[in-house]
Amino acid sequence: MSQTGRLFIGIKGTAVALDRASGQEVWRTRLKGDFVNVVLDNGDLYAAAHGELYCLDPATGQIRWRNELKGLGRGLISIASAGQQTILLQKKKQDDEAAAAATAASTG
Repeated sequence: MSQTGRLFIGIKGTAVALDRASGQEVWRTRLKGDFVNVVLDNGDLYAAAHGELYCLDPATGQIRWRNELKGLGRGLISIASAGQQTILLQKKKQDDEAAAAATAASTG
């Protein structure tokens, strides 16, 4: 199953992958703390929990690496990704180019 067929959630110290079509759980990975923030970026799944950042395998939920972010405490972590921004900008550019080409074809 592709990553696009999955929905990733964070709940009660756990990252969970669900099948989008059925809602069935595909995997779950216990992390730390209570609140878990998750972001899928360019095929990599990141989860933040209890002041630590994890990179998880989106297919299995296995922890690829963990960063304890030493010295920053155990508060909530927010995640921003440049990867999604890049994809959106590329799509907008393609859409603008297609619209310009269509306009040129209809007036030419």
